[in-house]
Amino acid sequence: MLLPYGALDFDDQYKAQQAVETAGCNVQYPDGSAICVAVGNNAYAGGFIYLVGSFNAGALVPRERGVLELAQVHRARVSLSLRGETLQWVAPFELTGTATTAGRLTGFVDETPPLAELPALARPQRDFRGWLWQAARCADGSANADSATCPRRAFFSIRLPVEAYREALFGNARAVWPPADLDQTFVRLQMLGPGSDVPLFDSSARGATAPQALADITQALQEGETLRVRKLGSNASAAAAHDIVILRAVADTSGRSSPWLTRLIATLPIEGVGLTAPVVTGRELIATPAGSFEFTLSGSAHAIDQSLGAVATRMSWYVGAMLGAIALAWLVIELGLLRQVKVLTRRAAAVSYNVNALQVDQRLGALDVSDLRGKDELGILAGALADLLQRVKDDVKREHIRAEQERDMWHAVGHEIMSPLQSLMVLHPGAEDASHRYVQRMQQAVKVLYGQASPSEALQAATLPMGALDLDAFLRNVAGNAHFAGVVDVHYESNGVPVMVRADDFSLEDVVTHILRNAERHRTSGTPIGLALHVHADTATVSLHNEGPQIEPAMLERIFEYGVSGAEAEVPPSPSQRGQGLFVVKTYMAKMGGTVQARNESGGVSFVLTLQKA
Repeated sequence: MLLPYGALDFDDQYKAQQAVETAGCNVQYPDGSAICVAVGNNAYAGGFIYLVGSFNAGALVPRERGVLELAQVHRARVSLSLRGETLQWVAPFELTGTATTAGRLTGFVDETPPLAELPALARPQRDFRGWLWQAARCADGSANADSATCPRRAFFSIRLPVEAYREALFGNARAVWPPADLDQTFVRLQMLGPGSDVPLFDSSARGATAPQALADITQALQEGETLRVRKLGSNASAAAAHDIVILRAVADTSGRSSPWLTRLIATLPIEGVGLTAPVVTGRELIATPAGSFEFTLSGSAHAIDQSLGAVATRMSWYVGAMLGAIALAWLVIELGLLRQVKVLTRRAAAVSYNVNALQVDQRLGALDVSDLRGKDELGILAGALADLLQRVKDDVKREHIRAEQERDMWHAVGHEIMSPLQSLMVLHPGAEDASHRYVQRMQQAVKVLYGQASPSEALQAATLPMGALDLDAFLRNVAGNAHFAGVVDVHYESNGVPVMVRADDFSLEDVVTHILRNAERHRTSGTPIGLALHVHADTATVSLHNEGPQIEPAMLERIFEYGVSGAEAEVPPSPSQRGQGLFVVKTYMAKMGGTVQARNESGGVSFVLTLQKA
């Protein structure tokens, strides 16, 4: 570029930076680096090219005086191609004074590039002048300036002598400046770090963004806008100003605006400007070392309305087409899909309700979704649901038939069992006969299951004949006859005092026997099972304790559910056991107005039965 100054004060970092920024000649790179390559506008300031810019680098490593090795220091490499000739320089960084972040770039002619070591008698070129400064703060804004890995901003300013320019200036009677072949002058700058040939900065790197030209600014103006740039006089008054350039936007004739859209846009308010204002104007003063400049941007409100109207008109076709497509898609989805989804959803809800109904066979028969069959996904789903309902109906009918057959079977089995039991009662009529009581219990069990299909339902539906029972005598009898049920070593200490409770003799014996058998399976071998009776004001409790493994806390309540077994037993259960014993215990105790509870105690488990006193 051609600078608006005769020369640059390249020895001063801030003056050089301000000059190139004011001139607007910086080329920006993707990594944040920048460079301005320019000549002054004065022919007699010397044939120099100025290179001013910045890049990121670690701590600068200088060259000591007398050291010829260049590979371990920061250095600049400059090449100049002009009029068929290429010149190159290498400029190592050298400190001046006591500063560690500022120094010279001493230029040596590089005749055999790339030069890694200076010749023994190498002398710097006198007119090549350069400086390199480094900021104190890290490039990311932190203050960690002492870190060796912290990249910091480095600024350079180089004055490059061009002998061809000097010869052309002083060899003719009339100086021609700038040179006619200024656009054919090629300069490349590389900044190299110690120990690497990969440049920290390369002016030929890809992605560089050139400074804006007046044509770029013109393209940024909207229709009807005008940018006027004037340079003010020494007193910064408008009277002494003269125009530098006047930029006007190119009229856009590519589109037409709809009248009703233009009228609609014209009614929109402009902040700070009345609706009737024909022209909107903005003014800004910028002071630079080259003088003060006035920038005036003016635009017609009507032109803005026309421009917005043209854009809105073009967009209205797309918006209208999109809205029409949305409406059409909604109609297709609503009429062709959602209606069938609603019908299928309502009927699926009816299926859920009818399956849970009491008379499921009758209510499922009234539901039909076969009319929704089709070739699409919903039709296939409806057909699958219709087939599933038909299978459910068939399964329900088969289940009713099976249940009827099972009830008939239970009636027949119960009838056949009752006859030999009555004969056994005749053979063992005496109450003192131990077999007499067990025959009575068998009759009671058959009466409970008689006519029932499910054992759990039969137990819950059974009615127990309640009466007054001497609990002390009952426990003595149970402990004495426990060996008949296969449970030995059952101990009970009787107080000899009657304790009358409300219970059914046979049902309570079933309860105690189930708990004893459970204790027999889980107790430690060789240990007894203890029965204890405790009398309270309104209740009496029976504790059955066995030594052995405790029940998991989470299972203390669940073991009373039908089909649930407790902890692992010392004696494995037989295949006929189905987790029914403790369910019978809880059911019978509830029917007798009592409760049962399992407790983990030291060394074993206790089951506590609570009954109401008579």
